[in-house]
Amino acid sequence: MSKKTYERPYIQQLNTGSMNKFGTRTEFGPVDHIDNVPVKGLIAEYGSPLFVISERTIRSTYKNALRSFKTRYPKVQFAWSYKTNYINAVCNVFHQEGSWAEVVSIFEYQKAIRNGVPGDKIIFNGPEKSKTDLMLAVDNNSLIHIDHFDELYTLSELLEGGSKKARVAIRMNMDTGVYPMWDRFGFNYESGQAWNAINKIMSHDEMVLEGLHCHIGTYMLSANAYAIAAWKLCDLIGHTKLKWNHVIKYIDMGGGFASANTLKGSYLQGADIIPSFDDYAEAITSTILNFGFKKEDLPLLILETGRAMIDDAGYLLGSVIANKTLSDGRRATIFDFGVNILFTAFWYNHKISPAQYFSHHTEETVCYGPLCMNIDVVNDNISLPLLNQGDNVVVHRVGAYNMTQWMQFIQMRPKVVLIDMKGEVHIIRENETVDTIEAPERKPEHLSTFVL
Repeated sequence: MSKKTYERPYIQQLNTGSMNKFGTRTEFGPVDHIDNVPVKGLIAEYGSPLFVISERTIRSTYKNALRSFKTRYPKVQFAWSYKTNYINAVCNVFHQEGSWAEVVSIFEYQKAIRNGVPGDKIIFNGPEKSKTDLMLAVDNNSLIHIDHFDELYTLSELLEGGSKKARVAIRMNMDTGVYPMWDRFGFNYESGQAWNAINKIMSHDEMVLEGLHCHIGTYMLSANAYAIAAWKLCDLIGHTKLKWNHVIKYIDMGGGFASANTLKGSYLQGADIIPSFDDYAEAITSTILNFGFKKEDLPLLILETGRAMIDDAGYLLGSVIANKTLSDGRRATIFDFGVNILFTAFWYNHKISPAQYFSHHTEETVCYGPLCMNIDVVNDNISLPLLNQGDNVVVHRVGAYNMTQWMQFIQMRPKVVLIDMKGEVHIIRENETVDTIEAPERKPEHLSTFVL
């Protein structure tokens, strides 16, 4: 007998309901309205699938996060993470609330400028900045977060002998007790790289060191990891003041706060285990306040929170294409949306709610998308009522990354609508058509005709 391949133990809590002869009884109700707007009315007017953004939820979440930090610390500034969701209408909701822009490419930088964000309120992150990009940021007085020594040397060379100065910070990576450690980006703290970068910047008059930045990970479940990171940033601020008599103006703690989505493989539901904004705020601000700064030297605290700010505000509406029984007896339901537009299905067990009343009988179901690829699995094990062809569903917490990481593959990307504070619906991104997809294509003349 051949030896079987080892499979690691896997434990997952299933939030089902009371048993009945058909399986389990669901304990959740239908989601037939979003911000008092009927789901089926949205689908009838704008099509299926359809992304829906709640402006009310964005503003409420932002205010809650800001309150958590500002009640604990006097100088706080949020910067909206464009890579999380860079649809202009979404970005401008955050900007109206007072958020700056945080970008990681010249594409995002240009979007922020076009949205009307002042250059000095744009934080330019990321490892790829061309010479042209760097000079544009310098000309706009933007904050340039240096990622590596090559970028530092390039910027120094560009400004050498001129009258322009660059406002810069360095991105750092460090051991915060969470593994694997994110050390791909920035300068390492423990090895002395970060201190070396600070000294190089301080020795060049053409660069003004204004801040220190870190981004320790994503979907971080440890608030204490941020306390460790904050202490190490403060430590370098103290050393810079001691050696160079230079006050660093701000600490940028990056993002990574967890949303209430449930990670695949998680035993507990996401909402039950994630730290709150208060938890993150207490860990970060207490560390800074207890470090020993004089009141006048307290750094501005910048936060680039993305996922936790927008996930709850996003919904994906869809329809049932068909049901089938798999070879192992499991029930499978096919939706009209797949991983091409719901990229986060690869790492989240998204909550899926029926959009109409349904039987109390449920069954463990595999949810597939419509794509002709085997990995198009929206959820590989979820307890759902018995949905029929044409029924509608609502996928929850899809506001982060799906509208920036989606793919034009097999199917065209759908409309995105915003429900405003008054309950009015606005199209904020049109659906793709064959014309919009083919517009960048060019066909050589000799390939224009053929005979079959």
